[in-house]
Amino acid sequence: MHGFGQLDLAQLRRRRGEKWALFPPEVLPLWVADMDFPVAQPIRQRLQQALDDGDLGYPRHPALTPLRELFAERMQQRFAWQIPPRRVELITEVVQGMQVAVHQFCAPGDGVIVQTPIYPPFLETVHSLKRRLIENPLRHGADGFAMDLDGLRAKASSSERARVLLLCNPHNPSGRAFTRAELEAVAEIAVAHDLTVISDEIHADLTYSGRRHIPLASLSPEIAERTLTLYSASKSFNLAGLRCAFAAFGGDDLRARFLQHPRGLRGGLGALGLLATESAWRHGDGWLAELLVHLQSNRDFTAEFLRAEMPGVVHTPPEATYLAWLDCRALKLAPSPCAFFLKQAKVALSDGPDFGAPGAGFVRLNFATSRAILGEALERMAKALR
Repeated sequence: MHGFGQLDLAQLRRRRGEKWALFPPEVLPLWVADMDFPVAQPIRQRLQQALDDGDLGYPRHPALTPLRELFAERMQQRFAWQIPPRRVELITEVVQGMQVAVHQFCAPGDGVIVQTPIYPPFLETVHSLKRRLIENPLRHGADGFAMDLDGLRAKASSSERARVLLLCNPHNPSGRAFTRAELEAVAEIAVAHDLTVISDEIHADLTYSGRRHIPLASLSPEIAERTLTLYSASKSFNLAGLRCAFAAFGGDDLRARFLQHPRGLRGGLGALGLLATESAWRHGDGWLAELLVHLQSNRDFTAEFLRAEMPGVVHTPPEATYLAWLDCRALKLAPSPCAFFLKQAKVALSDGPDFGAPGAGFVRLNFATSRAILGEALERMAKALR
């Protein structure tokens, strides 16, 4: 109904975004976390109306839009999290919010705990702002990935002056949707050791059967006071290029410290991003529900294909996101799995080491495309290994 299964490859190749424009046309790009699907019809109609009206001037100040209230309503309805609209700020994008928060919440040389492998901008933020990276790698076992809570506790309590924990929930690239027990342990550690938590929850809407997203800040007033939650409609509704995101503060002190960074340095928002987000949240959840059915089907297809045709690749199906994290270490592909599949299979994937040292030997595959494109890419990869 919404075109998830039928995509025009020629039309996709006309796109100028980095996913489809970076590589030559013979390459199938399953790397950067954009979806290939058409935008939901209510969003298309609202943006078309703005274009027809020539409504591309300066947007209203974000505080004068209904988006803060819509954000609070959505958090309550979907995740049982109560957040006052006055503690919600609109920002340009989640990575921008993370960088401003790290800049404001700790000083150069202070320790920032990151649970690798992790979305590369986490690492770039720590390094570019000259904070000290404290890695607490996820544990990787037969059942997939889990937080090393003992390691987290030890690093939070050590002499390394850890000030901030960067949390990614749901986790990119592993696809974990952390359990209440795991998050309650994180909250206990953060409160006990006076950590400020910056929680990237941009994939919150994209959880699969048997899992439900739990915002860290929803667990208790104590953890809420020290948690900044970053969120956007961009992943769920494929709107990343429109640049609209949210920073939700569990306490007034965090909000005041964040806002000391001048608004002009944080940049503005575009009118179309504001309109698209409002339309997505008012009228797009039917589209989102059908999207999740398609993504779960692609997730399961990927897992079955890997088991049958690429048994040397170790893979745990994700509980959330549309990203598969593939362990290719046993294959000993040279010079790296990412380079091998690009050259030999003409499939572009995300390179594991970009996600930190524990990513060596891994690749990340984006299955948010049609079954035909996904199947062709996997067939190419399997053929390259034969």
